[in-house]
Amino acid sequence: MPRPRATSDAEILAATGRAIGAHGPGRLTLAHVGAEAGVSPATLLQRFGSKRGLLLAFAADAAAHAAAPYRRAQTACDSPLAALHAAADEFARHMSTPEEMANHLGMLQLDLSDAEFRLHAAAHTHAVDAVLRELLADAVAGGELPSGADVARLARAVKITTDGSLLRWALTGEGDPADLLHDDLDHLFGRTS
Repeated sequence: MPRPRATSDAEILAATGRAIGAHGPGRLTLAHVGAEAGVSPATLLQRFGSKRGLLLAFAADAAAHAAAPYRRAQTACDSPLAALHAAADEFARHMSTPEEMANHLGMLQLDLSDAEFRLHAAAHTHAVDAVLRELLADAVAGGELPSGADVARLARAVKITTDGSLLRWALTGEGDPADLLHDDLDHLFGRTS
């Protein structure tokens, strides 16, 4: 009977995300991930085959769990728009410096230039679109947004606003990313203060 793994694949993939934030996918080494996860590079090779295999597993896992921040927020909040704001807070917490965001954007280069990564990126995008459409439809049904709102188009605009706000923050260094996200989402929803 094989020994149980001391460090799960899920823990390794979470550590991979942190290591990508620190180093970017181009400079990332198995030693970086191993140090973050508390395993040897040999263990990573045994489980994932290569750095590329590890990054593909990371991309697949990210796609499989793309809706998770929204679902957590949906469970914790009393309204769909509050859930969107709570998810924005989570995204902002994961971007502590412009350099960290730049390192994560390195994955976007892989997504755009490599067909295998692009499949996972597309799945991620579709999963986020679906959960956003659901939350926004609930917001319309609950009276938080006007009836007749184009939910599909608004879902795209929410994702574009979220990504754009974080990118603008990274480029300018101005303000708090969570505050900027809240302000931009409120503006999008017609709820200016």
